[in-house]
Parts: sequence; structure tokens; C-alpha cells
Amino acid sequence: MSEQPRRPRKPGKPYRRPQKDPVRILAFEALRAVDERDAYANLVLPPLLRKAREAGDFDARDAALATELVYGTLRRQGTYDAIIADCVDRPLREVDPPVLDVLSLGVHQLLGTRIPSHAAVSASVELARVVLGDGRAKFVNAVLRKVARDDLDGWLERVAPPYDEDPEDHLAVVHSHPRWVVSALWDSLGGGRTGIEELLAADNERPEVTLVARPGRATREELLGEEAAVPGRWSPYAVRLSEGGEPGAVEAVREGRAGVQDEGSQLVALALANAPLAGPDRRWLDGCAGPGGKAALLGALAAERGAFLLASEKQPHRAGLVARALDGNPGPYQVIAADGTRPAWRPGSFDRVLVDVPCTGLGALRRRPEARWRRRPEDLDGFAPLQRGLLRSALEAVRVGGVVAYATCSPHLAETRAVVADVLKQHPDTDLVDARPLLPDVPALGEGPDLQLWPHLHGTDAMYLALIRRTA
Repeated sequence: MSEQPRRPRKPGKPYRRPQKDPVRILAFEALRAVDERDAYANLVLPPLLRKAREAGDFDARDAALATELVYGTLRRQGTYDAIIADCVDRPLREVDPPVLDVLSLGVHQLLGTRIPSHAAVSASVELARVVLGDGRAKFVNAVLRKVARDDLDGWLERVAPPYDEDPEDHLAVVHSHPRWVVSALWDSLGGGRTGIEELLAADNERPEVTLVARPGRATREELLGEEAAVPGRWSPYAVRLSEGGEPGAVEAVREGRAGVQDEGSQLVALALANAPLAGPDRRWLDGCAGPGGKAALLGALAAERGAFLLASEKQPHRAGLVARALDGNPGPYQVIAADGTRPAWRPGSFDRVLVDVPCTGLGALRRRPEARWRRRPEDLDGFAPLQRGLLRSALEAVRVGGVVAYATCSPHLAETRAVVADVLKQHPDTDLVDARPLLPDVPALGEGPDLQLWPHLHGTDAMYLALIRRTA
């Protein structure tokens, strides 16, 4: 039997080096910092973008895309995790975090942007080759090709439980919030399905950049002269920058005469400043002043009346930020590093007191989307003693007839009304002041006498405010 000749081996494809994409590599690095170091994207991303621009790798469009990839992926993480879980043959916890970050970036490009599907898959596989290696890039390719078979609505229909069977879990998957956060926000908001869906959707929108013109140092008219600037909705000192507006390009911001400050924070300071007083109005206290936005506005408002502001912040480095924000204030002020629960001042020393207490930050999920995945229900127990202690100290610091503002960037009832109710039980010498008439142009502030702002109703962070007058 004659031996059959061997067929010649087909030449293999020559190895091709992965194509480095600076935009997607930067987005991946930002996500890894958020995952590995519990960093916040709004702190990590700017220096990365600045370094890329200085190296000549980025233009404005590249920076915009990198920003969208990072924030979009973080906002929709819960939704994307549910979709990826449906496309892999193992629990997500067994997928290496760097691989999951690349997959999430790819899913966002497929389902959350206008990038064509073939380009989104190709770019993600190339990113995987660069940062993960060729072997795991094949896994990324296989998963993303499965994801690309349907659009976002189709995937949500598949992976989200029906609303009628489990409304909270349905909303958690569709709107990418942890279930416990959905439940807490719904309790605080009240009402039916429409309101909570609008709130959760607003949490996933890109927030506008809002500036504050600090009275006596800048005017809103000056800021409105900037490109892409429009008036704020509620605060007489607020100016919004439309998409693409850069605060650092505004001269008044560079000089400290204006600052970046959410309009909700401005309204809290204005309500305290507008609260009627009997007697003197000479000494104001910001008892939790870091990083300094409210202190700078309060200091400017106090200066208009010839009043003195004491700004106290426990952490020395944050006290330094407060001092920087107040630098150039036209009236008298002092910044100290002190614990608000162990006052460095005599009781009854102040006419107006603000305590914007540390909290879970559930009212600012638009700006810090990763916070929703880090917070746990048990965090509420950690903040509770501090919140109550700061409010008690504030009530002791204010004179009879003076007013305390208790504020927090969380609408969670355990951090708002529960704190106020508990502390006031121990202070019968107080009355709640109706805060709503102090902001007469702002609608839908709640049943009172406290007030709650909402992203979907007011375009602000979900700031809470209770005004308390000491009566004896």
C-alpha cells in the first residue's frame, strides 16, 4: 500500500500586535482605580484626562468619550451586570474584576451609546488584548457578540423580573440601583410607580455643571457672559453651564470669586440666611464646613449684613479647602479645624448655625454613581450617632431665638426626619420653622415644615433641610 503524501500545512495568520486605543485604556484605568482603591471617578478622571492632554494623546472629543465611557459604565453597572451574567457560564463573582471592567465598558458601548456594534466589539477586544492578553480577549469577544444580538430594551425584558411580580427588583435592574436603595428612595418619595421611575432615571442622567456667583465678589450677570452659560432655575446666584462648558475656563472660578456648587446646596444656605430672626444677627456658624462651598456662600451673605462667620471642619486637610474657598471673602470670618460634637465655642454663641452632616450621599448619585454600589444598609447605623451628635451640638451653639439648619445630601428617612425627630424629643425648647416660604419660587418642596429637593423635580441633588428655632 503506497504512502499518501502529506498535505502542506496551511500557514497560520501572522501575529498582529493589539492596537492601543488611548481613550479606552484611560477609561479602563479609571474603572480599575474605582474598583481597586475605592476611588471616586470625579476625583480620578480629571488628572488622567489632564495627563493625556499634556501628552498630546487627547483632544476635546477624546476627553468627552472617555468621560462618557467611565460615568456611563458606572451608572449602569447593575443593569450591565445582569446582562453579562446571562451571557457567561459562571457566577459573576468568579469573573476576574479587570475582565468584568472590560466587558462592562463594551456593553455600555453596545447598549448605551451610538457606537456601531461591530466597532464596539472590535474596540473592546483590542482593549482586552492590550490590558488582559489574547487568551482572555477571546472570552471578551464571545460574551460581547452575545450581548450584541439584542438592544437594551430587549435585554431588560429578558433579565429584569416583571414589575407586577417584584416591583423593587424590576426597578433595581432596569434603573441600575441596588434594591435596598430603590426601597429607601421610594419610602422617602412616596407615591406610585411614576415618581420613583422618574427619580431613578434622573439619577442616571449626566448632571449639569452649576456655578455660584459669590455675593460681593462676582455677579450672575458676569458669569452669564461666559460661553454656554444660562441662568440657574432657583437660586439668584446660580448659573448653569451647558454640555461642554468647562468651569476652569471661567475667570471668576479661577480667581475664587465664583465656585462650582449644586443649586440644592445654594438653596440650603439661602434658606438659613433668609430665616427670620428676633434680635441680633452678628455671628454665624458652619459646623461641618468642608469642603467649603456652603461656607463660601454663607460667608458672602454674612458679609452683606456685617456678620461674622466661623467655619469649623474636623479634618485638617478639609479645613484647608474651606480656607481656600473663603479666601478673599469681603467680611470677617475664621476657619478652624475642630470636632463639631466637641465644640470649640461657648454655648449660645451664634445667631445662625448650619450643620450639613456626613451621610450616605444617596442624594448625589448623579455625581458619584459608584456610591450606590459601595453603600450598604448598615452604613446608616454608622452615621446615625454622628448626625444626632452634630445636631445636638448645633442646638446648644445657637442663642435663644436663633435658628439651626440641619441639612444632608440624602433623602433617606433614617438620615432626615428620624434624626430631627429623635433630637427634638430631647430639646423641647425648640420649634420647627416652615422652610418652604423661604424659597418661594421653588415648587414641590413637600408637606413641610421641613423640605426635600429632588433631582427629577428640581434638577438638584436630593438635599434635605430642616430649620429649627431655639425658644428657650
